[in-house]
Amino acid sequence: MEASLRPDIAATVAAIAPLDTDAMAAARARQEQLTKPAGSLGHLESLAIQIAGITGQEQPVAANKAIVVMASDHGVTAEGVSAYPAEVTPQMVLNFLRGGAAINALASVVGARVIVVDIGVATPLEHPSLLSRKVASGTANLAQGPAMTRAQAEDAIAVGIVVVESLAQEGVQIVATGEMGIGNTTAASAITAVLTRSTPAEVTGRGTGIDDAQLTHKIAVIERALAVNLPNRDDGLDVLAKVGGLEIAGLVGVILGGAARRMPVVLDGFIAGSAALVAEKLCPQVRDYLIAGHISVERGHRVLLEALGLQPLLDLDLRLGEGTGAALAMGIIEGALATHRQMATFAEAGVSEKEESSDE
Repeated sequence: MEASLRPDIAATVAAIAPLDTDAMAAARARQEQLTKPAGSLGHLESLAIQIAGITGQEQPVAANKAIVVMASDHGVTAEGVSAYPAEVTPQMVLNFLRGGAAINALASVVGARVIVVDIGVATPLEHPSLLSRKVASGTANLAQGPAMTRAQAEDAIAVGIVVVESLAQEGVQIVATGEMGIGNTTAASAITAVLTRSTPAEVTGRGTGIDDAQLTHKIAVIERALAVNLPNRDDGLDVLAKVGGLEIAGLVGVILGGAARRMPVVLDGFIAGSAALVAEKLCPQVRDYLIAGHISVERGHRVLLEALGLQPLLDLDLRLGEGTGAALAMGIIEGALATHRQMATFAEAGVSEKEESSDE
């Protein structure tokens, strides 16, 4: 754990315990007795065992789902790194709140609540369902200096922790990460480059759909940001503050808070993955609580998932964000747990088990 974490964040990190090995052993033993050939449900079996370890329950449930969508503006949009203008951020936040976005449609399919948090949108927003937790009105231009102060990064992490703690108190059993912020693939690429020891060219993609010339420019902007800020890869908060985003910092808090509450945390795409890199830097234990919902077409996403040792559940060429890939993955996760709980054992069903091999 980083010694410089402020007390409330440090306490959350300290509460993140190792997985419950007894629950995992019991879940593994149950899987071996279910009416199927051993291992025939593949990754569904390992998901059930992992979540048993996360929750400490041999037969866990994840029916009460929430997707936390953090929203913020980015000063780096002034560098022309996105195909869309910055005003799209508040417009899309209102679209989420009105139920008109992809994340709303997919969340409804899997029965998940969508929690929209304004953690740094520059435009004032009002809506009865909006959680207004604004730390600042967007970040500064990371190509010219730090995106935010260290204190702002910590404040945003704390917002994420409080949001997920409130959801846990309401009975939420599994949380997914979503985001909205024009320019945030630039911040995520910068974070990923530093924390995976990659070059910006290796981890920077087209984001909202920029062309070749814009991609070359975007890479140059990130290279300049790293040269100007010199983020310390051994200090996750330094990296986050200098080249990150407020919504990314908020998701760091969601990840840490979810793990501290023994909740599975489903990662969406590249932006959420960059938050996971920072969270893992602050607390390596947190990676055991993570489930990669999908792999996006952003080239840096594969790099960071490999660095985190995570296997994505889906590969659907998604690059929207919002939590869409994580929402789809929640259905798979619930299926994994349903088979784990509801299938009969060989003894219960009166089904003959596999015959032992004989030398006779």
